Amino acid sequence: MTRIEQADRPDHFSVEERVVDGVRVVTVRGEIDHEVQDKLSKALLGKDDEPVPARVVADLTGVTFMDSSGLNVFVATHQQVSDTSDGVGWVRIAGAQDSVMRVLQMTGVDRIIGCYPTTEQALKA
Repeated sequence: MTRIEQADRPDHFSVEERVVDGVRVVTVRGEIDHEVQDKLSKALLGKDDEPVPARVVADLTGVTFMDSSGLNVFVATHQQVSDTSDGVGWVRIAGAQDSVMRVLQMTGVDRIIGCYPTTEQALKA
């Protein structure tokens, strides 16, 4: 996909944030690539003036593509959450489509960050 095509699709990426029982839940839709990595990181970790959340679930049900930029964001988020919550914090991924799950598995990120079929399962694990 070229930049021109992406410019014609301004809604190719979106995030929604909410808190469920003290867990930051970030629902992501579209494509995760280098153009949106900063937006994704801010959605996962919060704004600069907010403390880093101790627990984060990323709902990737609506994600159709993810490159290494997304992987880097998730690993960095995992490291920051773990570092700031005395090792008791966590990041979990929920609902990754097959193509995204393959990327997580091939790179070993699924061994660092728990992956679950649904957001509900990620919250209860």
